[in-house]
Amino acid sequence: MTYADLMFKFERDGFVIIDNFLNENQVIELKDAGKTFTQNIPRDAKNIFHTNQKDQIFNSYFLESAEKIGYFFEKDALDDNGQLLMDQSLALNKVGHALHRLHPVFEKCTYSEKVASVCRALGLVKPVVPQSMYIYKNPGVGSEVVPHQDSTFLFTTPDTLIGFWLALDDATVENGCLWIIPGSHKNDLHKMWVFDNNAEGREANFQGTFPEYDKGLYVPVEVKKSSLVLLHGKVVHKSDHNKSQRSRHAYTFHVFDEMVSQYAKHNWLQTKTGFKPVYS
Repeated sequence: MTYADLMFKFERDGFVIIDNFLNENQVIELKDAGKTFTQNIPRDAKNIFHTNQKDQIFNSYFLESAEKIGYFFEKDALDDNGQLLMDQSLALNKVGHALHRLHPVFEKCTYSEKVASVCRALGLVKPVVPQSMYIYKNPGVGSEVVPHQDSTFLFTTPDTLIGFWLALDDATVENGCLWIIPGSHKNDLHKMWVFDNNAEGREANFQGTFPEYDKGLYVPVEVKKSSLVLLHGKVVHKSDHNKSQRSRHAYTFHVFDEMVSQYAKHNWLQTKTGFKPVYS
């Protein structure tokens, strides 16, 4: 795909697929790192990640993961006392949000020349990385992700947010691939996740209402492992529960253009160290 094709498809649809973005060794290296996380879960990791936004708990462990590596379980993985109800190799929903800064395997991938080339092709002058996640979507337990726009959670003015979604397994309808509404990035941002500081800590509220889109507008984005899916910050997307017997692991991170965009002070993710540029 030429850079002109990349720009055209991204501007038209709000997403684009780049096949064979990673080589086989890179896929193995990233996935091995993800598996290692499941074998070394810290004892203080008791957080459940609720993919239904209204149920998410915004405690200090979640907020501090902006500058750490946090471990988040599937909703059915722990009992009321925080004890595992399933094998820990399947129990994690995701690990994040500073993998790109604190783990050498993910740092090498995030700041690779291939990533830099894509950012240049998209016209980004100073792309910086605010957050990263290893997403498991394990067989039988990987939960759905409700329809949303990524800029709800990482708001910039103007909106230059772009998601890099790297498939580490073949992603299919059966195991919970992405579903996207092409062209939906041309609509307004429907909701903002606003954090306020007060005497008791940080409180979160959603501003705005997310509409009920017709299910027929979504298209499944089935991709082979090693593929990259680029997502505009305002494109509407979701993924279903993994009901298959095959995993759907992915590594994902976001960039925005710090040269032209202001990162919102009300965003949940804040860092004292700033955001490292993909290139200077």
